[in-house]
Amino acid sequence: LKAGGVAGVCVDLILFPLDTVKTRLQSPQGFRKAGGFRGIYAGVPSTAIGSFPNAAAFFITYENVKSVLPHGSSSYLSPATHMVAASLGEVVACLIRVPSEVVKQRAQVSPSSSTLRILSHTLYHEGIQGLYRGYKSTVLREIPFSLVQFPLWESLKDLWSWKQGHVVDSWQSAVCGAFAGGFAAAVTTPLDVAKTRIMLAKAGSSNASGNVLAALGGIWRTQGLSGLFAGVVPRMAAISLGGFIFLGTYEKTRQLLL
Repeated sequence: LKAGGVAGVCVDLILFPLDTVKTRLQSPQGFRKAGGFRGIYAGVPSTAIGSFPNAAAFFITYENVKSVLPHGSSSYLSPATHMVAASLGEVVACLIRVPSEVVKQRAQVSPSSSTLRILSHTLYHEGIQGLYRGYKSTVLREIPFSLVQFPLWESLKDLWSWKQGHVVDSWQSAVCGAFAGGFAAAVTTPLDVAKTRIMLAKAGSSNASGNVLAALGGIWRTQGLSGLFAGVVPRMAAISLGGFIFLGTYEKTRQLLL
């Protein structure tokens, strides 16, 4: 819990400006109208509050599921074990992440409004369900992301450990995390764009219904391939750096605590 929480806070706060740029590139009104480079830390209180419990919930679930499933380093079931553990971890973590993400992204594209004002506005007009708008699309983004990132991360660590004859150090785990995160970020960008459009959609609009396929279809018709991959560069940069900091900090903190 502590290792995951510390890792989550570190990565979210350090890389917040890149996340803001990515969100504004993906927003329906476009980068400049969404704020450009102004108020780059808009929405950071929401992230600061949600980071620790979100990351802690993920790693508690991930490690516990991994411990009860077969995961020997030589077992052919090992990648499947990591996939199942990561997927269940994301489902649990999204219960905390989505409300924080909804408020954060709305603040990022409305830098003149405070986080508290956006939270109260969402609750007043949409209720609790407004805070969970995009839960399905977030899970549908995070599960494919984790299916790519975590087995790749674990495999790269095993390969590096085998090559050098001992378990990887925390910085080596961080390097593996950067490669795994960057690759996973690139291939799941269209799902991230759809999630952003759903969370930012006005209440009552077609995207507000949360239909991921409809959102992807609308983006494809209006903006084509470039729309589906809007923000891919800052997303890859943020998640590569995030994978380095997040997974490296997690390994180091866990080593210090256990």
